[in-house]
Amino acid sequence: MWAYNGVFYQIYPIGFCGAPVHNDGECVSRIRKLLDWSEYLGNLGVDSILLNPIFESDNHGYDTRDFKQIDCRLGTNEDFAEVCKSLHEHGVKIVLDGVFNHVGRGFWAFKDVQEKRRESPYKDWFHINFDGNNAYNDGFWYEGWEGHFELVKLNLQNPAVVDHLLECVKFWVDTFDIDGLRLDVAYCLDRNFMKRLRSYVQELKEDFVLIGEVLFGDYNLIVNDAMLHSCTNYECYKGIYSSFNSMNLFEIAHSLHRQFGADQWCIYRGKHLMTFVDNHDVTRLASILTNKKHIPLAYGLLLGMPGIPCLYYGSEWGETGEKAPDNDYALRPCFEEPAPNELTDYIRQLIEVRQKSDAICNGSYRNVVIQNHQLIFERCSGKERVMVAINASDTPYTARHQDLRGEASDLLSGEDVVMDGQLELAAYSVQYLKML
Repeated sequence: MWAYNGVFYQIYPIGFCGAPVHNDGECVSRIRKLLDWSEYLGNLGVDSILLNPIFESDNHGYDTRDFKQIDCRLGTNEDFAEVCKSLHEHGVKIVLDGVFNHVGRGFWAFKDVQEKRRESPYKDWFHINFDGNNAYNDGFWYEGWEGHFELVKLNLQNPAVVDHLLECVKFWVDTFDIDGLRLDVAYCLDRNFMKRLRSYVQELKEDFVLIGEVLFGDYNLIVNDAMLHSCTNYECYKGIYSSFNSMNLFEIAHSLHRQFGADQWCIYRGKHLMTFVDNHDVTRLASILTNKKHIPLAYGLLLGMPGIPCLYYGSEWGETGEKAPDNDYALRPCFEEPAPNELTDYIRQLIEVRQKSDAICNGSYRNVVIQNHQLIFERCSGKERVMVAINASDTPYTARHQDLRGEASDLLSGEDVVMDGQLELAAYSVQYLKML
């Protein structure tokens, strides 16, 4: 699967393009802004772009009105088709946000139910009780996602609903040539639906990827050969920033070993979970880390550990943004153009190293040295052996371990390193050492 060796770049289009927060009905070709970013993304080295909702919606994109029409605030289907063509020409694959758990109140089938009530042929597309009422006083009750009545939950056990959603996926592949889907709130989705979706998309495109949004629980329940290829690794997301803030790298080392280590009880060994340091739902890395000198180190860890790394737009040059109650738009800003800096160049270098190393993309995981302020772990694939060494301290450190013997090439600096049971780590440093 191509995604297992990939590096993703996530964009929230409504915010990124500077579209109005509420759908004003005016068609403006804002999505074409991505045409100006295609070359930048190609140069950065990312090979996949993850786009949050782009289809016609009431407000933020997760309240869909029509799965077959690009949101008028972003432009037309023709605009987006041209964007996809440009991205593909720059070697960037396209993964869309598949919002299949719920729709907006403006969704065409729900509007029909509001008008015709019990006579609507779409009344069973949702979970409705005509003897009740809801917060919008429609004269009937319906299930909203987690109590949010602006998000009308779809009945994924209704074959007609499933058929419609699959038809829309085929439309996206035929019209835009997309390469995969991120399944919003995958932890809520009917598992039979996910099985049907997996078999269906494999017939459309053999290498079509499915990545689920999962916050907690056992990822194996939906990441398997019958359902999804991957899901979001929120356990390690928390472990990354928390380990640096508390200066306790034991936390992330424990999570990585629990998930990917060689012991029988390590639960996700061989799987490729989507890893990240921030996204459209959480405070940005540059705002959540208490010591800003740890920002490059967090990316060094992210791009060296097991998983499919995903960068959030703007964070690669250190953009800040804090999550606020009932307002996520501080996390989803509009940038007129990329603003690369030293951090961007460093991340570009990390990406280049990662993409040339099968050990880093697909290799095993083993902790070698764990201290509160230092972590060294090993990634192995075949004869390739890479050590990832991190020193989060403001002072140099000498790591000692029997495995730190022999000659190595520092993939980041290009320098040769000879170790005799110990390794010198500079303050606030990351090393990727390929053992020779």
